[in-house]
Amino acid sequence: MDPQIASRFNDDILQAAMQRYDIPATGIEALDGFESFIYKFERPDGRFILRIGHSQRRSPDLIRGEVDWINFLAAGGATVAPAILSADGNLVEALPDGHGAHFLCTAFVHAPGGPIRKEQTNETLFRNYGRLLGRMHALAKTYTVIDPAWRRYDWDSAENNTAERQMPAREALALEKYRAVLTHLRSLPRDADSFGMIHQDGHPGNFFVDDQLNLTLFDFDDCVYGHFIYDIAMVLFYTAVNEADPVEFTERFMPVFLSGYREENRLDPAWLAELPHFMKLREIDLFAAIHFSFEDGDNPNHPWCARYMRGRRQRIESGQPFIEFDWGSLAQYL
Repeated sequence: MDPQIASRFNDDILQAAMQRYDIPATGIEALDGFESFIYKFERPDGRFILRIGHSQRRSPDLIRGEVDWINFLAAGGATVAPAILSADGNLVEALPDGHGAHFLCTAFVHAPGGPIRKEQTNETLFRNYGRLLGRMHALAKTYTVIDPAWRRYDWDSAENNTAERQMPAREALALEKYRAVLTHLRSLPRDADSFGMIHQDGHPGNFFVDDQLNLTLFDFDDCVYGHFIYDIAMVLFYTAVNEADPVEFTERFMPVFLSGYREENRLDPAWLAELPHFMKLREIDLFAAIHFSFEDGDNPNHPWCARYMRGRRQRIESGQPFIEFDWGSLAQYL
């Protein structure tokens, strides 16, 4: 989180947010948040999540676009955590930060279940994961934002292109590689069968799983208009990145995931050829973000980031694929 934004947040703002959503004083608990202040709370009508972001990062209209999309998905049968209205009937509540800007509050239904457990990682979960993403993409084909002012930006917009701003000047070759893959991906067609609203960050940290292995997706803060294969690439990127053998994991995961996806949505198998390019985009984007977030990006004082950065520059500069795989072999499942 931007330190300047964090310094403006105080208990008075939290209390005002609680009042807007009728949150009892004893029913709220702070959670970890990266770009926003996140709380869970309970009321007589259920369990919920309160998110307090800032207008310097997202405008009120962009957040309205996010929650409109989420609630459209929920109404269409996708298992996502929908947004709720404030006591005054608003999807977004703006609270002055004392410096001419605003903290922006939104609240969501608390997803059922909990974080994925190791014993839940099986083919049923993989298939349900694919079904959920497939249902979302099928619904995206029919979605039109209520108000044009709420429209989320495209995946390759300046707002979403953080690597250009975050990459250190000394990483000129990595930035060159990034621009090359970006140029290629921008040349791809954008038709209704392959392009629409996507989550863009559908990794296992952003869904809960219940005892029947049903998934509920949340944290749509990064949703954009993008290629459906990009959403699939992000799923594979973040599920494989922690595996000792990403190729073996891909062989186990993708056939089942794509089979579930196909039950809900049809996507031309030719798009599988773009998986390595979209994963490379995220690989370099994350490389830049870690450099930006830590004083010593090569040796960040965060265990996961440190593992990720080990040898990463060499892999990026040499053009090594994020995962070496025969993507065409998956066509039969999609």
